[in-house]
Amino acid sequence: MHRALPHWRRSFPYDVISMDFRGYDTGGFHDEMFLPDGTPRAGSRLLVERIEALLDGDLPRRHQAAERALINMGITFNVYGGEDADEKIFPFDIIPRIIEPAEWAPIERGLAQRITALNLFIDDVYGSQRIVEDGVVPRELIESCPAYRKECEGLKPPGGVWCHITGTDLVRDGTGRFHVLEDNLRCPSGVSYVIENRQILKRTFPHVFRASNVRPVDDYCIRLLESLQRLAPHREAPTVVLLTPGPFNSAYFEHAFLAQQMGIELVEGGDLFTQGGMVFMRTTRGPRRVDVIYRRIDDDFIDPQVFRPDSVLGVPGLMEAYRAGRVAMANAPGTGVADDKVIYAFVPEIIRYYLDQDPILPNVETYLCWREKDLSYVLEHLDELVVKPAGESGGYGMLIGPHSTREEQAEFAEKIRANPRNYIAQPTLSLSRAPVIVGDKFEGRHVDLRPFILHGPEPYILPGGLTRVALRKGSLVVNSSQGGGSKDTWVLESEPDASISFVDASVMPPAAGSMDN
Repeated sequence: MHRALPHWRRSFPYDVISMDFRGYDTGGFHDEMFLPDGTPRAGSRLLVERIEALLDGDLPRRHQAAERALINMGITFNVYGGEDADEKIFPFDIIPRIIEPAEWAPIERGLAQRITALNLFIDDVYGSQRIVEDGVVPRELIESCPAYRKECEGLKPPGGVWCHITGTDLVRDGTGRFHVLEDNLRCPSGVSYVIENRQILKRTFPHVFRASNVRPVDDYCIRLLESLQRLAPHREAPTVVLLTPGPFNSAYFEHAFLAQQMGIELVEGGDLFTQGGMVFMRTTRGPRRVDVIYRRIDDDFIDPQVFRPDSVLGVPGLMEAYRAGRVAMANAPGTGVADDKVIYAFVPEIIRYYLDQDPILPNVETYLCWREKDLSYVLEHLDELVVKPAGESGGYGMLIGPHSTREEQAEFAEKIRANPRNYIAQPTLSLSRAPVIVGDKFEGRHVDLRPFILHGPEPYILPGGLTRVALRKGSLVVNSSQGGGSKDTWVLESEPDASISFVDASVMPPAAGSMDN
């Protein structure tokens, strides 16, 4: 539905107003900012009023200032493959996404429930495999999972925690209900953008930010460091390092950012070595023992003596030191078994099995192509479904049926028939949308949400997380590698004060153009 001009805006002369939400079309989707009748949602009212009260050219200037800040801060990612395989500035839209307290509470509980069950699942499949013996998850799916590591059988991570940092992707459907789209338990990325986006938005809309009672995200790096330090094997003042594949990795900006924020060393494999069953870091003052490694390298590459022998990114002997309990790693090797998109389909049963609870956050309906019945349905409905390979990430290797050609569907059908275990399919959801700035107007774009969870004695869920935006009109793919961008996500501590209004001249800025109005 198109939004009409609100009554309070009619007193402002049009020649001093640059942008407003008149004519904004929710398109029949659940909109994150507006109700179907065009009324702002309760948590967004102050923001809508503030934007529509800005003077001529002010919002575009704020947007340009935010983009300059991104460039100056070097907030980038790398795109692999093709002619544009280089470093890019992560696209950013300055209109924040707002989540009200009543919406966030079940998300927080549901994510804590989910990571608790998944951690128990990982511990079980590398141990006694009760869940397999009891027939809840088929053995063939575990053994055929590319991320299952037999080398990790019998491992006992510190505190029994395998997955310390998780990024879980959520989507909201046409009814407004949140669903889990996938779990990222290996090396989830994006939290640096959450923190940097917040710094920019606090300067862009400072009055609205303060009046909206937004929950903070600035303490994430402190909490992350504390979580890592708790893993240290019996040492005070432990040495923690972040292990990166290097500057050509797509998330290298984040690796450097997190290391700097935590005050720890950013290292590559060649900076570390093992001796006497312990891990050491080369320094100008001689070797220094390492107690905890926050690894941003996949299992295959962390130790050439155990996994890929051709890896030059890892540390020979690292797994021996880890098995002996002389160094800790986050996340633990082997966590990718719960990252598999086929295993994802069993998470509701995993929750019931280990916790004797119903899932708080539902999965998206999922068809498993290794099941004959599901395979037949998928092949007959490729033009309607989203088909994904089980182990890929970043939006690669997908078929979005409604946006695909018959030739693409035929090609995908052959891939599925050749390796049905490797593919799942899901209905094409009516993902929720949020307003973004497109030229001199606002248009709706589809969004998802990646909250970050730190799992320790008690799970901590970062309030909000990374809202990713499919900036291409009509696209459902939000990944940065596929043309997506991001927004700041405001989780409100309480509802904004209804008595506050930015229409009142006494609280409006005296001049346009300043980001600190």
